[in-house]
Amino acid sequence: MFSFKEILSVSLILFSVIDILGSIPIIVSLRQKVGHIQSEKATLASGVLMIVFLFLGEKILGLFGVDISSFAIAGALVIFIIGLEMILGVEFFKHEQIEGGATSSSIVPIAFPLIAGAGTMTTLLSLRAEYSLPNILVGIVVNLLFVYLVLKTTNWLERKLGKAGLNILRKVFGIILLSIAIKLIKTNLLT
Repeated sequence: MFSFKEILSVSLILFSVIDILGSIPIIVSLRQKVGHIQSEKATLASGVLMIVFLFLGEKILGLFGVDISSFAIAGALVIFIIGLEMILGVEFFKHEQIEGGATSSSIVPIAFPLIAGAGTMTTLLSLRAEYSLPNILVGIVVNLLFVYLVLKTTNWLERKLGKAGLNILRKVFGIILLSIAIKLIKTNLLT
């Protein structure tokens, strides 16, 4: 039932897609604009969004007559573009800035779309086509714990990693995402 290898794979894939370390500059900028960001609220909201989509996403797709393999390939293309974005330093997906107090900024844009955005949602359904559900749930929880830790220590991480360190992390995880996307496309084209 539980497979350490699958949990590790799922955790790394989600870690790459969520890219919470690469989002540190966005989080720091948002904190400067609105003040305090509620890390607990942002983590909980993104977790609820991911788990709801993991369970209901397939039914939602069924309403549109789309099968999991097709959605997995579409998700793999999104993952591929995110990987290109990370490696090339270009921005294909625009992050909308919404004004508001600390409460709204904890949910929008931190929980959605920064953490549990389109890339994460498509990745979850792509993962569901390849990995067992309990292992995906554990991978989500592992990532949520890491997201919470990063949100709580953003200022410290920014000082320790520096711009060069953050750029290196983005490039490495970009290459990993490209590889994962190609694997998902190959696997789902054969089914």
